[in-house]
Amino acid sequence: MNEKTEELRDIFTEVTDGEETVTEAQEDDRGSLEKDERTDRERLESVVTQMNERYGLEGPFSTDDYLQIAEGFYDDRSDAELAEELGVAEDDVFEARMSLHLIDESDADEVDLAAIREREEDDAALAEEYDVSEERIGRYRRVATAQDESRAANDRYRDEFDSVLADADLSERMATDVREDGLEDATEGMETDVDF
Repeated sequence: MNEKTEELRDIFTEVTDGEETVTEAQEDDRGSLEKDERTDRERLESVVTQMNERYGLEGPFSTDDYLQIAEGFYDDRSDAELAEELGVAEDDVFEARMSLHLIDESDADEVDLAAIREREEDDAALAEEYDVSEERIGRYRRVATAQDESRAANDRYRDEFDSVLADADLSERMATDVREDGLEDATEGMETDVDF
């Protein structure tokens, strides 16, 4: 060591009360977000319970039935398919979906919901104007109401369903894609038609 280095070392040990080093042991902290320790099932049950407390879910459904409807919605199954599985009317499944804020784009693709939401006329007048049945107008109004409820809750229930059910589907698809594509990328350009 040269003289300058020696001086710096002495100053360092004086400042640090004689410690030779100031490096602390590093810990392997993984991630900064809190992980929800509950199972997906528990998270979904919690969402349905919260919605029941807030909105008073009505209908012939148990919590398990509501979960089956939510899972079916994310699996792209129709209300008719779910109704058949549950042994109920298709309209009951539609109403349950609306109560869970699970609105599909096709639920009101033929009409401007904002216009229907703002209109005071009865269903018959709107049905005539839009050239659809009164039942269809009633359905559109229910979709508009469900959208309003969801927005009033900042879409938090729908977001929770998305995080559990849509993310699970996405993870599964990504894992499948990786399994399918992993070896293909590794062997790209290699001569694989070898005769032993």
